[in-house]
Amino acid sequence: IDMGGPVMAVLMVMAVAGMISFVYLMLYGALFAPRFTGGIRRAMQEWKQKPDQKVADHLRSQARGLSRLNPLHQLVLMTMNGKLRGEPNGEIHETVSQKAQQVLTPFEAPLKIIEVIAALAPLLGLLGTVMGMMEAFSTMAAAEGRASASQLSGGIYQALTTTAAGLIVAIPFAALAAWIEFRLRRLQGILNSVLV
Repeated sequence: IDMGGPVMAVLMVMAVAGMISFVYLMLYGALFAPRFTGGIRRAMQEWKQKPDQKVADHLRSQARGLSRLNPLHQLVLMTMNGKLRGEPNGEIHETVSQKAQQVLTPFEAPLKIIEVIAALAPLLGLLGTVMGMMEAFSTMAAAEGRASASQLSGGIYQALTTTAAGLIVAIPFAALAAWIEFRLRRLQGILNSVLV
C-alpha cells in the first residue's frame, strides 16, 4: 500500500474476495456438483432395457453418503418416477429442466464475482498509473521545472507498481473464470445428455 497508494488497498481487497469466491466454489462443487456415477449409468442402462419400478427403487437405495448430495441422482429419479406415473413427456421435461437450472444457479454468483474482478483489476491498475503520473507532474510543477529525478521517481514508481499489481490480480482470475465457465458448460452438457 505504501508503494502503490490507495488503489493497492482496493486491489488487495478484490484479490481476497476473489480467492474466497474461488475456494467457496471449489468446496461447493466438490459436494454438490452433478456427477455421472457408475450407479446412475447402470440404472439408466437397466431402464432402457426395461423401464419399471424396480430400477427406480434400486437407484433410490443407492443414495448413501455423498451420492445423496449428487443432484443428478435426484433428477434421474424424478424423471423415472414421472415416467412411471404416466406424466406427459413435456411436463416431465419442464419440471426436470427447472430443477436442473436450480442445480447450476449457485455456481453462477461466485463465477460472476471472479469475472468482475478479472475485468476491474487492470482498470484499477490504470487508475493507479494515472494517479502516480499526476503526482509526478504535480511535483514537477511545484519545483517549477527544476525537479530532480529522485523527486519524480516516487510518482512514476507508484504508477508502475499499481499497473503491475492490477495485472497480477487480473491474469489468474481471468484464467480461473474461463476454466470455471468451461466446467459449468460441461456440467450443463452432462445434465442435458443424461436427462434427455
